[in-house]
Amino acid sequence: MKRFIEGEDRQQVTLLPECLDDYIGEDNPVRVVDAFVEELDLHALGFEGVDPAATGRPSYHPSVLLKLYIYGYLNRIQSSRRLEREAQRNVELMWLTGRLAPDFKTIADFRHNSGAGIRNVCKRFIAMCRELKLFTQAIVAIDGSKFKAVNSRDRNFTPGKIDARQRQIEQSIRRYLDALETADRTQPAEVEAKTERLTEKIKKLREQMKQLDRTKEQLKKEPDGQRSLTDPDARSMNSQATGSGLVGYNVQAAVDARHHLIVAHEVTNEGNDRAQLSNMAKAAREAMGKTRLQALADRGYFNGMELKTCEEVGITTYVPKPMTSNAKAEGRFDKSDFIYVAKADEYQCPAGERAIYRFTTFEKNGNKLRVYWTSACPACPLKGQCTTADYRRIRRWEHEEVLERVQQRLERKPVAMTLRRCTVEHVFGTLKYWMGSTHFLTKTLPHVSTEMSLHVLAYNLKRVIAILGIARTMKAVRLVGA
Repeated sequence: MKRFIEGEDRQQVTLLPECLDDYIGEDNPVRVVDAFVEELDLHALGFEGVDPAATGRPSYHPSVLLKLYIYGYLNRIQSSRRLEREAQRNVELMWLTGRLAPDFKTIADFRHNSGAGIRNVCKRFIAMCRELKLFTQAIVAIDGSKFKAVNSRDRNFTPGKIDARQRQIEQSIRRYLDALETADRTQPAEVEAKTERLTEKIKKLREQMKQLDRTKEQLKKEPDGQRSLTDPDARSMNSQATGSGLVGYNVQAAVDARHHLIVAHEVTNEGNDRAQLSNMAKAAREAMGKTRLQALADRGYFNGMELKTCEEVGITTYVPKPMTSNAKAEGRFDKSDFIYVAKADEYQCPAGERAIYRFTTFEKNGNKLRVYWTSACPACPLKGQCTTADYRRIRRWEHEEVLERVQQRLERKPVAMTLRRCTVEHVFGTLKYWMGSTHFLTKTLPHVSTEMSLHVLAYNLKRVIAILGIARTMKAVRLVGA
């Protein structure tokens, strides 16, 4: 084998065997994982089994299994069975765990039973980042993204899906009955086998119809009219990314605008983001240790009460208003074309007329609205550009000034939405790329939340290593103390 780089003989015996530490470089991220976990007070974080029982079979220390999971999620290995195999053949894991190789059931049970502890470890890492002064800017971008659950669309039921499926079954039954009628008019000996098959198919379809009727009755007891059979907490949601729907969870994240660290996250099964802004913003502010905060979010978070709550607690929001005006879409004047005169409590319309206060009404959610219009509408030369009704009515929420201040801030800072996209959307893309096509592997909201915390911890750990480097991260972990 001349002119090639040659390897060593597999049978060669080494006089002085190399130690395991020789295979792990000083700049290997696995050393950061080891140092971080060793600095944790696992008992205070909520892990069970830190203090072993005096009797019975010895168990693995929680730190061993936590290191195993953090390493796995750092390297896109989320399955307990794959982690079992890696612990037996991966030199880095042998070094990290001290050559311990738990079986897949032990590994899976740890994630299943240590949800609170794992979520606290994720929070502790953010606290460490705060102590390292990585959150110098009090700006976060908030967004939500849909992640697939362990539940296919066929195993999720809504009233609409059941009605569509029952119509398909009815059509199939009619088609099979027509085929049976045709078979009866022919020679029985020739179609006996076919008749038996058709009869069996009709029987199965009628059983499916009865099962769907039972499921429809069960849906009436569900608060949101949905039922998922594999993962009972998963919900059918619309997804702009796929252009259709998926059965899964809505993951909320608040991302630091400077270093793109995920400072707060939450897994929900709500199909939209309208009620998430204030909770996520307050969680982000607490995690970053700030008294005031700027929160950037997209149109899906525009909710008057949420914006008002944020303003009351000192959080400055930048949220654009959704484009839902039918008048604007049809080329007529929008509400923004009417100027509110606060001193007189009236609106000035595009024709220069005064729309005065008429009465107060309430929305279904309890919001109080003041209604304005002008008596000059019927004779107005601009009426065709304004309304198709007799009068153009303007409704003003009792706290409309909150929404006006949000709009004014956006006009003064037009780059806010560009900053939001650059900050948070890349994070979700990275996480989904790491997860692969299946996203979550666990079921029910508490366990999915635990799994998401491991993904977030792995992402943040990679970001800090990229920002500080291996040596500085190791020094910081030992200096600050996880």
